[in-house]
Amino acid sequence: MKKSDNLKANKEDGENGNEKKKEDALSVGYFQLYRFATWRDTAMMVVGGLCALVHGAATPLMLLVYGMMTDTFVAYELEVQELKDPNKECLNDTIYWTNGSIYETDDNQTVACGVNIEVQMTQFAYYYIGIGSGVLLVSYFQIMLWVSAAARQTQRIRKTYFRKVMQMEIGWFDCNSVGELNTRISDDINKINNAIADQVSIFIERISTFIFGFMVGFIGGWKLTLVVVAVSPLIGVGAGLMAMAVARLTGRELKAYAKAGAVADEVLSSIRTVAAFGGEEKEAERYDKNLVEAQNWGVKKGSIIGVFQGYLWCIIFLCYALAFWYGSKLVIDTNELSPGDLIQVFFGVLVAATNLGQAAPCLEAFASGRAAAKTIFETIDREPEIDCMSEDGYKLDKVKGDIEFHNVTFYYPSRPDVKILDSLSLHISAGETTAFVGPSGSGKSSAVQLMQRFYDPKEGMVTLDGHDLRSLNIQWLRSLIGIVEQEPVLFATTIAENIRYGRAGVTMEDIIQATKEANAYHFIMDLPQKFDTLVGEGGGQMSGGQKQRIAIARALVRNPRILLLDMATSALDNESEAIVQEALNKVHSERTTISVAHRLSTIRSADVIVGFEHGRVVEKGTHGELLERQGVYFTLVTLQNQGSSNIAHDGTREDSEEEFDIKLGDFKRSSCRSSLRGSVRMRSQSKLSSDFVPDFVSGSLRITSDVDTLEENSLENNANEPKESASVARILKYNRPEWPYMLLGSLGAAINGSVNPIYAVLFSQILGTFAIPDLDEQRRQINGICLLFCIVAAISFFSQFIQGYSFAKSGELLTRRLRKVGFQAMLKQEIGWFDNPENSPGALTTRLATDASMVQGATGSQIGMIINSLTSIGASFIIAFYFSWKLTLVILGFLPLIGLSGVFQAKMLTGFANEDKKAMEAAGRVSSEALGNIRTIAGLTKERFFVESFEQKLELPYKSAKKRANIYGLCFGLTQCVIFMAYAASFRFGGYLVRAEGLQYMLVFRVISAVVISGTALGRASSFTPDYAKAKTAAAQFFKLLDRVPKISHTDGEKWENFKGEIKFLNCKFTYPTRPDTQVLKGLVVSVKPGQTLAFVGSSGCGKSTSVQLLERFYDPDEGKVLIDGHPSDSVSVPFLRSQIGIVSQEPVLFDCTIAENIQYGDNSHRISMEEVFEAAKKANLHDFVMTLPDKYETQVGAQGSQLSRGQKQRIAIARAIIRNPKILLLDEATSALDTESEQIVQSALDEARKGRTCIVIAHRLSTIQNADIIAVMSHGVVIEKGTHEELMAKRGAYHKLVTTGAPIS
Repeated sequence: MKKSDNLKANKEDGENGNEKKKEDALSVGYFQLYRFATWRDTAMMVVGGLCALVHGAATPLMLLVYGMMTDTFVAYELEVQELKDPNKECLNDTIYWTNGSIYETDDNQTVACGVNIEVQMTQFAYYYIGIGSGVLLVSYFQIMLWVSAAARQTQRIRKTYFRKVMQMEIGWFDCNSVGELNTRISDDINKINNAIADQVSIFIERISTFIFGFMVGFIGGWKLTLVVVAVSPLIGVGAGLMAMAVARLTGRELKAYAKAGAVADEVLSSIRTVAAFGGEEKEAERYDKNLVEAQNWGVKKGSIIGVFQGYLWCIIFLCYALAFWYGSKLVIDTNELSPGDLIQVFFGVLVAATNLGQAAPCLEAFASGRAAAKTIFETIDREPEIDCMSEDGYKLDKVKGDIEFHNVTFYYPSRPDVKILDSLSLHISAGETTAFVGPSGSGKSSAVQLMQRFYDPKEGMVTLDGHDLRSLNIQWLRSLIGIVEQEPVLFATTIAENIRYGRAGVTMEDIIQATKEANAYHFIMDLPQKFDTLVGEGGGQMSGGQKQRIAIARALVRNPRILLLDMATSALDNESEAIVQEALNKVHSERTTISVAHRLSTIRSADVIVGFEHGRVVEKGTHGELLERQGVYFTLVTLQNQGSSNIAHDGTREDSEEEFDIKLGDFKRSSCRSSLRGSVRMRSQSKLSSDFVPDFVSGSLRITSDVDTLEENSLENNANEPKESASVARILKYNRPEWPYMLLGSLGAAINGSVNPIYAVLFSQILGTFAIPDLDEQRRQINGICLLFCIVAAISFFSQFIQGYSFAKSGELLTRRLRKVGFQAMLKQEIGWFDNPENSPGALTTRLATDASMVQGATGSQIGMIINSLTSIGASFIIAFYFSWKLTLVILGFLPLIGLSGVFQAKMLTGFANEDKKAMEAAGRVSSEALGNIRTIAGLTKERFFVESFEQKLELPYKSAKKRANIYGLCFGLTQCVIFMAYAASFRFGGYLVRAEGLQYMLVFRVISAVVISGTALGRASSFTPDYAKAKTAAAQFFKLLDRVPKISHTDGEKWENFKGEIKFLNCKFTYPTRPDTQVLKGLVVSVKPGQTLAFVGSSGCGKSTSVQLLERFYDPDEGKVLIDGHPSDSVSVPFLRSQIGIVSQEPVLFDCTIAENIQYGDNSHRISMEEVFEAAKKANLHDFVMTLPDKYETQVGAQGSQLSRGQKQRIAIARAIIRNPKILLLDEATSALDTESEQIVQSALDEARKGRTCIVIAHRLSTIQNADIIAVMSHGVVIEKGTHEELMAKRGAYHKLVTTGAPIS
């Protein structure tokens, strides 16, 4: 019955096989996983292994008892039949005629009698109970010992690994991501644990059952055993072929779906273009076309699985027929076997085969454990280049604090091709304040990190008081240095604790003194809990200035000889900067201080200023001297002053740091966040606004935090939403068109389900025939039964195929339908919906891919499995109750235990896994905090502290793992021995019924095997519930999408005949739904008559592009109206309105198809002839260029048009807009991204296109709009002046200023 499990195992093996091959090449040997075992662990594992061996022998042992029992039953039955003749009686265990002569059979043999069936059965029941108790004991020890031993080793591996990671030099962390290291500590070590824990003992047990099973077979009857073994390769070959076929077909199916996924991704990424050109239907069709292929592969896969499943069952039943036919020959004709031996041999081989199959999945756990161990052990064996925990190295008695760089060359290990310091020589005198300045990426911070010996230089050396840093003790060296960084790291504990990290054993007085020096004392005393205030994760509860001052206090409490300030004030606003700066100036005295700064105002007072460029020192001197030299420092100062005046003009306060980072245009070292801020700044300087993305308000520095909070909120909302599940009825409704398939499949499943109970009937019938005295009758019956087995084999072949094929077909059709419907539902949503990060193209395509196939899990093959199990249970019970209801009730008492034990085992494993995760969380927090802030910890020499803290946090999971080993062992033992106890009770009771009520013994076997079969079927059915639940939640998400009503409906709305194209914006106010706190339009009033050209000008973020999006009805205004030919836009039919508008944007989106198809995309309402395409292309100055290409209009443009230049893409976009023959033309900076030559070509194409149409132009280059009928100058969401070019120039207002100076208006 376990065959289906083997199939699964084989299938998985087949899929993982290829990956494994690659890994094995360099993998860890299996026994090396145990390198952390002590002799005690080894002893535990050896004893556990022996227990597993004994446990494995239990089932074959039980078969011996089973065989003896069968013989007893047969003998008793024969005796009963003989004694039916009233002239016979039983004396002294032999049958006599009543007249006193011995009764002899035809061949002169006496017949034994006097089998006391009940006594015998009691005896067998004791055997069973004995075996059961033994199993309980050994299986408890087998699991308990292995699990505890594994827990101890895992604990050791975790500790060793974390300690080793904390010893690594900083360069190693640059090359390994912190997230990855954390997952290694949790997941990879768990994988090792799985490979050395209970799986091993179960593997040993199964292999032992395999060996003993065959032994029992060969002892009982070697001929029959050999016959059965000879046929078994057929099963193996079938399973292997199926695994291969399934793996290949799955690959094909995924490939085919990937195409459809790419279409979906392309469409959702450029949803605005699709919407503007009304291509929704067309795209849904294109997506569906690609789904067909995936669907066909899926159906093929289903049919092939069906064929193979059918083949396997067919072979299995033919094996039964063969074995019983040949076995009965051996029993009847040659008397080599007794009926009991036949049973024993047959089941011995069967049990051996199934156990071999079940041992396979364990190998997978071993393989993944070895793969995981590879990286873990590599790290454990790696010697750190700079070992921060080593005790070697000198400690100087007296430190002056002279630091010198001698020809230092340096590369970061993560970027060995970029030279950071280029033979740098520099002397820093003790007790002075030295400042490093220079553009980003010139090596200032790197020099600071070399002083802390986070890295060693590639060439040259760094010395302290003349001693090479490499010869000094590293912990001692770092204890001399106090460092305050740009983004100070605080740990998630109290303020006092954070300052205490600075030096071991500081008193509260020292702490207070340090906070006073750092100007932090007052703000700390104002907090309700004063020094015991928790600073939050990463110091999140404190403001930047407060964090910075706590960090300074932490540096001062060390009383350092050398103070390193790495841009210590750059992240602060003016006021906090002044306070922190004052604190820093206080503490400079009698220490060597090195300050890296971007804000030059902070370092004017330094004793020496060192200018860096390209990793070299280019100048050195005081503020005054360097200004005279007019070198790097002079440039920086002038840039910054200019920058600050500029900023005042911009009306937004901003870090001058950014300002000059950008001018030097080099973001090598700046963190991700500052580069985001920087890039915003760059946009507002270059005045480019990207296609359709709502412009950020000029220089808005809040953007980063906005995005962060948005994501957090959306995530939180998500977590709190109750995951409701959809009704199955509704899922099935989508599957309604496939009802014939589903009916057919269910029929097949029902037949398959009844096969097992039929097997129980036939099997017991064979046992029954052995008790027929007449040998010819016996042969006839056995041949008949074997023929029945063959018929069942044939039927099950077809029914398995039908079940596989039908459900695959209906399931794949459902998946395809759901994907298509889901995709259409996505395309119907308003554009604002796509702005929500949850609905990013990536997230949506994943949802299409996974949700739909998960829903199929609730219908397709699942239904088949459930019907299969239910029929099996139903048929078994009917058979059992029909033949003996009393016995059935006795066994039923055990059925819940058997069923529960199966469920329990599954639950136990998952439940424990979750508990494990919870317990590991505390340790995980320590490790992630430690690894995430490794530089700070190294600078504070606190590695040991964190290692100890981590080990302490591991104690709890370890204790619970040991406790769990006992519970798990007990449960495992109970579940294993239930079946033996059930046999003991039911056969003993069966013996009573046979004697007292004359029940035929074969019915005892029939009832017992039928009920046991239904028990396993029950277990199978219950194992499907998780998939089913998943399917229901997936379906619920899916239906939520289908049921969502878009805010801007596509279906209704008015249309009218002669559309003129008159547009009025009346007091429009608008906010983007994803940024509800910034209002973009604050009352826009502007109108344009048919045929006129209106030009919008203004700085980024003033709402120009937004007004175009309102016109396209991507959004509707919050207040006010947009009137089109006098109709308010929100009452106009969306497809009708968009069909009248052509749009050309700054970055036109092209689709991955031919040039002709891209142009035809302009009008999706009808088929467009090539003549029309040529016509439009000529108008767009495109035709001549296309004719020079080898494939002309059939040229593929590549993904997003990547095969073409910008000017060419722009002209295709113009042709696409012209082919619609729109009444309104929108040009959103259509030429800003082009060079001068292409701009002129495109410009002339645009001027041609504008004739006779209402046109709205958005431009940054004022030269392109001087001939517009109306120019509207916008600022902050309102129009500040409008008129023609001449009128506005005469006004000498904002427009005049723009034209003459090119300065931004804001």
